[in-house]
Amino acid sequence: MTNGETGNLMARYTEALTVERGGFRIKVPESWWEFDVRPESRDDSIRRMVDDRVRRHPELEPSRSAYVTFLQKAASDAWKSGAMYCGCMAESFGGDTPITGSVTVSLVGGRTSSGDPLPTDPAAIAGQLAVKEAKKPGDSWRKVTTVDIPGVGPAARTQGIEDIPVPGDALNRTVRAVLMQTYIPAPGQEGKVALVAGSSQVLDLADSFFDIFDAITSTFRFVD
Repeated sequence: MTNGETGNLMARYTEALTVERGGFRIKVPESWWEFDVRPESRDDSIRRMVDDRVRRHPELEPSRSAYVTFLQKAASDAWKSGAMYCGCMAESFGGDTPITGSVTVSLVGGRTSSGDPLPTDPAAIAGQLAVKEAKKPGDSWRKVTTVDIPGVGPAARTQGIEDIPVPGDALNRTVRAVLMQTYIPAPGQEGKVALVAGSSQVLDLADSFFDIFDAITSTFRFVD
């Protein structure tokens, strides 16, 4: 990936689209895809979306099958994670492989062994998340911090290069990816947090994707 291509990737964020769902809104780059994640309809929906975009941008034709495969997998993973929103980018900058990434928003929660709701205080969540140091170049790693979401408040966050389990895989295989997860306490919902997760398997662009995921997450707002 050249510096020019990296600049093009970042430039795609300049035009933002506001997405509003039950209980929240978030801004994503205008060029990103959003689709139905329900198993009974998502595959046909994604094929139609890709066909429509290729008709409008014939230069994407060589990557058609790669787009469909990536988006279908992203939709499947999002459904399994309980996502309320899934947005993806799949862009070609002249290389052999499209540059892909995704952001999902899920409402998650849990209880202790005694049945009490898990704490949603950002410092408490951060204290329960494990830091991982890379022992040598190329190893996976994870950093844990707390951040301030404008208009929302503090939130716990992890970011790093992680080995993510493949959902439902009987062999317990993993996929290495750039991953940022931000845990935002949900007001009035005991034990619940909004989890905004950004991921990409394009490891060479980790820093650029961290910037994009941070910019998207900073636009998250709860709504009545």
